[in-house]
Amino acid sequence: MQEAINYEDLLVPYLEGTAESPLEPQVVEALRSVYDPEIPVSVFDLGLIYDLRFDADGQVLVIMTLTAPACPVAEEIPEWIKAAIMKVEGIKNVEIDLTWEPFWKPEYMTEAARLELGMF
Repeated sequence: MQEAINYEDLLVPYLEGTAESPLEPQVVEALRSVYDPEIPVSVFDLGLIYDLRFDADGQVLVIMTLTAPACPVAEEIPEWIKAAIMKVEGIKNVEIDLTWEPFWKPEYMTEAARLELGMF
């Protein structure tokens, strides 16, 4: 499913409800079950998910970032995300594209995440 990605065209972070796939709500729910172990907020609500791309064969491409390149669990978080999404009925394969373009900013967090972290 890997396709050429123009990172400059991504509207980050990913906005829930923008995919045409009927699997999107379940995938977002799965993403909300994965937490950065250093921050008590899901990877979705942290704004680490930049895009979700679905195809008709049950494949999903997750374009994501991390809060910092030196994240101690940089290797593990993408695997946790993949495992969570693979539990969604109808998903056959998950590809993770980890990018640093654009670099993550705290402004990408949802309002709920900012409230949880006391960042008003």
